[in-house]
Amino acid sequence: MKTIGLILGVLFSGLTATAQENEGVTITVIIENVLSDKGKIQGALHTAETFMKGQGIGNQEMDAEKGEVTLTFPMVQKGSYALLLLHDTNENNRIDFDSSGMPIENYATSGETTFGPPSFGNSKFEVADEDMEFRIRF
Repeated sequence: MKTIGLILGVLFSGLTATAQENEGVTITVIIENVLSDKGKIQGALHTAETFMKGQGIGNQEMDAEKGEVTLTFPMVQKGSYALLLLHDTNENNRIDFDSSGMPIENYATSGETTFGPPSFGNSKFEVADEDMEFRIRF
């Protein structure tokens, strides 16, 4: 009977260790330069397949707060990702543009800002085994 208990104990501890390894990492995004308390701050974690095509694989939202806000994406697995961030001031769940096609709401990505729409290639980063933190300015 003690042998069965010992085997179950070893098996359980092995499963626990494996489960902890598969939980992934936490990505913390600190968004600087939020200009007003109006609306929502929305963040989406994307793969190449979802980038600029709708919802990300991880989505976070919070009330806007002037200054700085923090979004957290837990349990992210290894791979290539990009962040898209939006200050949705009128809470219509999309970025708004003026008549010339320029955005009128603040947005940012995890990569280099370029003229024109963001691309996954310019925005991507690699997730490995350690938690990550980004400081991104609108």
